Amino acid sequence: MKVGIIGGGLSGLVTAHALAKEHDIVLFETMPYLGGCLSSYHIDEYWIERYYHHCFSDDQALFTLLHELGLDEKLEWRQGSTGYYSGDTLYPLTTPVQILRWPELPLIDKAKLALLTRQAKKIDPHALDDITAETYILEHLGPRIYASFFEPLLRSKFGKNRSKVSAAWLISRIAIRSNRGVSGERLGYINGGFHQIIDRLETSILNRGGTIMLQTPVTSISGKNRQWRVNDERIDAIVSTIPPQELEKLSGLAMPDIPYQGAACMTLGIERDVCKGVYWTNMKDEGPYGAVVAHTNFIPKERYGEHIVYLASYFSGTVPPRLDQKMKEDFCSRFGLAEQEIHWSRMTVDPWAGPVYTTGYRSLIPTYERHGIYLAGMFSDENYPERSMEGSIRAGNRIAACIQREDSNGCT
Repeated sequence: MKVGIIGGGLSGLVTAHALAKEHDIVLFETMPYLGGCLSSYHIDEYWIERYYHHCFSDDQALFTLLHELGLDEKLEWRQGSTGYYSGDTLYPLTTPVQILRWPELPLIDKAKLALLTRQAKKIDPHALDDITAETYILEHLGPRIYASFFEPLLRSKFGKNRSKVSAAWLISRIAIRSNRGVSGERLGYINGGFHQIIDRLETSILNRGGTIMLQTPVTSISGKNRQWRVNDERIDAIVSTIPPQELEKLSGLAMPDIPYQGAACMTLGIERDVCKGVYWTNMKDEGPYGAVVAHTNFIPKERYGEHIVYLASYFSGTVPPRLDQKMKEDFCSRFGLAEQEIHWSRMTVDPWAGPVYTTGYRSLIPTYERHGIYLAGMFSDENYPERSMEGSIRAGNRIAACIQREDSNGCT
């Protein structure tokens, strides 16, 4: 069977890898590179992800894939430290002593936050789908904690949509990041970079006879189940990993309107650490980015020969004008970095970076097969209510299994 896969991100590549042994695979990718949000830059002698990445201790589908690709021995576990930037001051918040010294909240509120973190994994996020994160925090922790801690986080992550985001997302986010010890959060990374997953998936697909078409956007889809034409090429089955509403534009078939937002991520190679050894700093003060992720406070600087920092920003609609320049200027000003200390900078913008988990989102999740087209991606059930590499891999595996069975009833 000839299977056309739209999108060369992680879900699309995993699906193609799983099917290529027994099927004729054609993968269409708009960009000149594979990987989507897991793609990487090649800087001098090393690779670095376009968007900051790490994995978690419960990512079993990822670990299985790493073993299959011969990368499991490169998985390493490190401690990720955290901080909070407020009032032009970066407060490290990793150790118990640092948290106790943090002046933004009184001790009783810090205790409430700690209790929520401990309980998050026991809370069913699906039961919170129709409750906003704002309402949940106000009712359970109070207005002081919401205003000082959660509202800035929601604002930086979702902007004007922050009051619509469900508590399901928030609790899932807290739960997935609750594997903490006194020295920080336990996070995983592939020694040498996650680009190795993308490279080995590509090699596997090609070695099994698959075709990968880079810089080839899908411009038309016509036909029906088992009699499709994609860009006028005959296809027996279609797997789409792009946002469902974009698939609707191509095919004319009704698809759910999933709320999405864009991401703009600036990566900087710099002379010195300006983040006090902190890996992940959330910004309370308003600015052109909502988080500063100092990669080389997580992975040793010696592997790169310089410090690497990400500036993360999310947007709805179009990217704000001059955002890259504003990010760089703001970062230099706030963190005391001279412009000549920046070795290089890159900006990646994706207008479809990921779904916004608004209240009622669960009812929007499309079935695995719709109008005879198989659907897998960030919008899939496996990525609800918090998208991840793990969720994208599981979504890709699920669709591959559906096609292997040739039983769409098993994909609902």
